[in-house]
Amino acid sequence: MGRKWNNIKEKKASKDANTSRVYAKFGREIYVAAKQGEPDPEANQALKVVLERAKTYNVPKAIIDRAIEKAKGGSEENYDELRYEGFGPNGSMVIVDALTNNVNRTASDVRAAFGKNGGNMGVSGSVAYMFDATAVIGFEGKTADEALEILMDADVDAKDILEEDEVVIVYAEPDQFQAVQQAFREAGVEEFKVAELSMLAQSDVELPEDTQTQFEKMVDALEDLEDVQQVYHNVDLSH
Repeated sequence: MGRKWNNIKEKKASKDANTSRVYAKFGREIYVAAKQGEPDPEANQALKVVLERAKTYNVPKAIIDRAIEKAKGGSEENYDELRYEGFGPNGSMVIVDALTNNVNRTASDVRAAFGKNGGNMGVSGSVAYMFDATAVIGFEGKTADEALEILMDADVDAKDILEEDEVVIVYAEPDQFQAVQQAFREAGVEEFKVAELSMLAQSDVELPEDTQTQFEKMVDALEDLEDVQQVYHNVDLSH
């Protein structure tokens, strides 16, 4: 799963360079999670997961508090959660998750981002079956062997554990997200470099340099859309 970690690193680096856009997307996601359940993360698992992700992107407390207060205030602003699936060049596959208050606008914008960059939209289910929903937790200060021992002692299962660039990456089922974090917190881990609920491709594809450049433009165009929260794909961007 090393390549999958590389893709997440690339994604985080890209988002770190576009902080205002990232903060706005997190604000929307936090608001939706808080509005759909309790505005208290201890009583709202979905909100807690979003806040853990927000920490790894250094989202300011003011933005988090504002989104939660907006939800508490009974705002009438409503968003639909949508998933689009599509194809890029050379067998590349893409999943796009969106939160929108205008479904027609979002569908049109996503279709255009695909079409203008050598891709095309697929029907629901045409791509998602090639991806697995996965919790991805990363941190420093432990070895992979130590991480495995910690999880075994806590009776928490993991799909895979890697160690790369002094970062231990744990892949687990989505419902183990909180349990994995809690196990490592109790073992002395204070900060997580990665805390994602991701869609990971079952196998990756490599693209020729010129095609990869075009593919990256397509992903950028999709991520630039205001309504798009996440873009997942099966292209290895590490080479």
